[in-house]
Amino acid sequence: MTRERAIISEQTAADEDLVNYALRPIHLPDYIGQLELRRKLEVTLEAAKKRGEPCEHVLLYGPPGLGKTTLAHIIANEMGAKLVATSGPALTRTGDMMGILTNLNQGDVLFIDEIHRLNPTIEEFIYPAIESFKVDFVVDKGAFAKVINVPLKQFTLVGATTRAGLLSAPLRDRFGLFYHLDFYPPEELAQIVMRSAGLLDTKIDSESALTIARRSRGTPRIANRLLRRVRDFASVKSDGSVNPELAARALDQQGIDSTGLDSLDRRLLEVTLDYYQGGPVGIEALAATLSEEVDTLVDMVEPYLLKIGFVQRTPRGRMVTELACRHLGRTLPAAVSAVGAVGAADDAQESLF
Repeated sequence: MTRERAIISEQTAADEDLVNYALRPIHLPDYIGQLELRRKLEVTLEAAKKRGEPCEHVLLYGPPGLGKTTLAHIIANEMGAKLVATSGPALTRTGDMMGILTNLNQGDVLFIDEIHRLNPTIEEFIYPAIESFKVDFVVDKGAFAKVINVPLKQFTLVGATTRAGLLSAPLRDRFGLFYHLDFYPPEELAQIVMRSAGLLDTKIDSESALTIARRSRGTPRIANRLLRRVRDFASVKSDGSVNPELAARALDQQGIDSTGLDSLDRRLLEVTLDYYQGGPVGIEALAATLSEEVDTLVDMVEPYLLKIGFVQRTPRGRMVTELACRHLGRTLPAAVSAVGAVGAADDAQESLF
């Protein structure tokens, strides 16, 4: 079953990518949030510029929609270099990779999104390019095969991944810099909303921006998407200006509640309560009951519910928490309370030894 969800952090359409590109900051001082990362990256880039060398290879990892692609563009802009962008699944032949690498100029930035999905053959092919800035290209076959050593100009590889654990150790070890992006607090997201509203020529106050931020799941991409939905609502139902009441109405109409849950999130919680007495229940059973794919629940629904403490993942299955019941105006089933009490007792027993 396909369903449009405004609060998914993945890219949903090509035209959205164009809008996001227009909203992206192009210099590091304009980048909001991730303070520790910005401080480290600022020192690294400044040191590389003083030495007159390209920046070291950078690996950016974290959930989707937090700004990994934006940081890759910022690195290129700060270094005064050209950025060449591609993705792991798009690189299927060594000839394609060879063409990209040989066309890079001194100091250019090669950005590979979803780098954990690189074909193993491509991954092994780029090892010498990353380490020694050269590639060994095999031409012909059999007895006529020859290895041509092709030197490359020094470049910076920026890899982005949502699943750092799926990267092979040899590839991971070839990056000199590792930066993790975490979810944003509502206050920083509100700053992003205010900045984006200015670029979109939308009148909004700080309280309205905070209303949008609190429903954005800690993700700038979602915040910008919700801002556009609120802007459209304001242009139809009002004079185009956004106030807190109008922002709340617009997001309520989209089915996004005060915690950032949409109809699918709430259905998962309600089904767990109504059909499985609050859990524990297996993810396959939930997927079958909801008529959804298991991957949809695991990748797009469950992470946020786990993050805000509405769902617990146990060896026996998923369980709804008291926080979720309070949000839904429900009572936590006695069976779930009993399981939680047993789990707490077991933890206390283990801590004695």
